[in-house]
Amino acid sequence: MAGMIKRSSARSVRSSRRAAGPAKKQGASVKRKSAKATVRAKPSMQRPIELFYWPTPNGWKISIMLEECRLPYVVRPVNIAAGEQFAAEFLAISPNNRMPAIVDPQGPGGRPISVFESGAILQYLGRKTGKFYPANERGRVEVEQWLMWQMGGLGPMAGQAHHFRNYAAERIPYAVERYTNECNRLYGVMNLRLKDRRFLAGKYSIADMACIGWVSRYKQQGQDLDEFPHLKRWFETLMARPAVKRGMGIRVEAAAQVDMKDPKVRAILFTQRARTA
Repeated sequence: MAGMIKRSSARSVRSSRRAAGPAKKQGASVKRKSAKATVRAKPSMQRPIELFYWPTPNGWKISIMLEECRLPYVVRPVNIAAGEQFAAEFLAISPNNRMPAIVDPQGPGGRPISVFESGAILQYLGRKTGKFYPANERGRVEVEQWLMWQMGGLGPMAGQAHHFRNYAAERIPYAVERYTNECNRLYGVMNLRLKDRRFLAGKYSIADMACIGWVSRYKQQGQDLDEFPHLKRWFETLMARPAVKRGMGIRVEAAAQVDMKDPKVRAILFTQRARTA
C-alpha cells in the first residue's frame, strides 16, 4: 500500500521460504510496493494469502489458522498505533478500519477475494480448506455458537477489562470492577464447558483459535487461571501446539516500539469517531 505498510517490519519466527513475489492486485483496491515481505508456512504452488496484521488477539486468530492449515501467506503489518488502518487502500479491504483482513489471490472461482472481520475470515478459511470447521450442520453449529460467543462476549468484555485496568487515563473503579467481573464470568462459562470435553466444540476448531489469544492475556484482565482448572488445561494444551506458537510468535518490530502513553497514539486508538468522508 502506497506509503502505508512497511514490508520489512514483520520478521518470521520460523519462516520456511520466500515467495517469488507478492500476490497480485485485487482490482484497484490495494496498491503494491516492491519491498520484500515475509512468507510463512510450508512451500506450496499456491500464491500466498496476504494477511493484514498487527500482533493482537484478533490478529493471532488468523495467523494461527493459516499456520494450522499450512497455507502460504505473507504478513502485511498494519500499524494501528500510527493510523495506517485509515488509509483509503486499507479501507477498501476492511471498511471498519480494523485488522485483521486478508486478500486471497485464489478465492472462489480462482479469482481474488478480500475478507475482513476475524470471525468471517476463520469461517472462510475453514470452508476453503475443509479444516477445523465441520462440513456437517450439527458440527458446524457447535463451532459457530462458540465462535459467536467469542466475537460478542469474550473478546469485547476482555478487551474492556484490559483497557480500564491498563490503559484508561484515569482509574474508574466501577468500570474496572464491571469488566473484570464480566470477564471472570465468561472464564467460568468456558471452564464449565471444558469440564467434559477437550475443546470448546468437542474437536479442535476455529472456535478455540478465536479464544486462545484473549485468554493468553488473563493477567492483564485481572484473572487467575488456577481458579479455572478445565480452562487452564485447555489453555496449556493450545499454547503447546506448534502452529499456535508460530501464529502468536510473529514479530512486528514497530509494535514493540509503540508508546501507549504517547497522546498521539492514545488519540488514534481510543478517541475514534465517525468519519463521513
